Amino acid sequence: MRLAAGALALGALAACTAQGTTRMHSAAPNAATSNGGARMKTEAGRSPFTLVATGDILAHASIIRQAKADAGGSGYEFRKMLAGAKPMATKADLAICHMETVYGADGGPFTGYPNFKTPPQVAGAIKDTGYDSCSTASNHTLDAGAAGVARTLVAMERAGLRHVGSARSAAERDEPVLIKAGGATVAQLAYAYGTNGIPLPDGSPWIVNLIDPERIIADARAVRRAGADVVAVSVHWGTEWQEKPNEQQLSVADRLTRSSSGGRRDIDLILGTHAHVPQAYEKVNGTWVVYGMGDQVAGVMNDPRGSMGSAARFTFAPPAAAGKPWKVKKAEFIPYLMDSEPTLRVVALNAPQTLRAKRADYTKARTTIRDAVLSRGADDDGLTMSR
Repeated sequence: MRLAAGALALGALAACTAQGTTRMHSAAPNAATSNGGARMKTEAGRSPFTLVATGDILAHASIIRQAKADAGGSGYEFRKMLAGAKPMATKADLAICHMETVYGADGGPFTGYPNFKTPPQVAGAIKDTGYDSCSTASNHTLDAGAAGVARTLVAMERAGLRHVGSARSAAERDEPVLIKAGGATVAQLAYAYGTNGIPLPDGSPWIVNLIDPERIIADARAVRRAGADVVAVSVHWGTEWQEKPNEQQLSVADRLTRSSSGGRRDIDLILGTHAHVPQAYEKVNGTWVVYGMGDQVAGVMNDPRGSMGSAARFTFAPPAAAGKPWKVKKAEFIPYLMDSEPTLRVVALNAPQTLRAKRADYTKARTTIRDAVLSRGADDDGLTMSR
């Protein structure tokens, strides 16, 4: 399996604003999901599973300062910031994050925009929140060069997090990332539209996966041959601050979801990040596409939508016969807000305690997220807002 080394030339977008032997792991065993179906056995004897994915973790300078304050001034503590996502992540059979930034060296220096170096303690917090794996391909993957990529992947591995999208060697890049979830083996792939004009290091075309539809399809077929029942593709794409999917998103989504082998689709789910605002979910050629989940963790920006995001939750049911596709039997989105008052915290907008607060800003954010997510008619295909 050869992952992408060249970007699809469909428009360089603006910078973000103010592995040979297959690795097989099981996601941590979690409680039954809120939809009640993820632990039930089917007639085929294989369990359904629920996959949750969330948007960009983007550690602006204010996020770094908050993590330091939460640690009492010594070190960096991100668990308090992420606590609002823990009930959702821990209930999923597989939880996927998007780590947009790379990590600095132990002890720093740590920086926010424009060249991010995030405290590596965030990896342990992500794992403790309930996440199993993270996509790491973004326009900021090369902010700190090859050293930043290596530090990030080492910190994730020490925390027990899987990762895909960037690599320290060609062999690592070629190694399928396969994760057990419920009764399925799930493959995760990840790609980005570019690297903010930073060239790939000489002799290291494998350091970050760049969007090329034909290469993504080839990779999806390779991980299917390696044993994947479900193939989920994370893509860092879109136009910043634009809720509508751009031409690259639409064309790539159409190409990927039309691809099949032996009468079976090559890709089962597409999960988008990058735009910093909530974007639509849509069923394209029978496959769910999340154009953009918005930001999960980010500092306060001029556009309040930069603090809004959705979590995508899909429950997959096993086929009745071997070799047939797993199918999404339930599609949901969960609205989230990165609140800044009194401190920076991830807030689940549909959590009972949040609803009881009856805050006007929460109500407005929930409506904004819902309208964006459903703007291409996903509710007609059964997508529902959940908690």
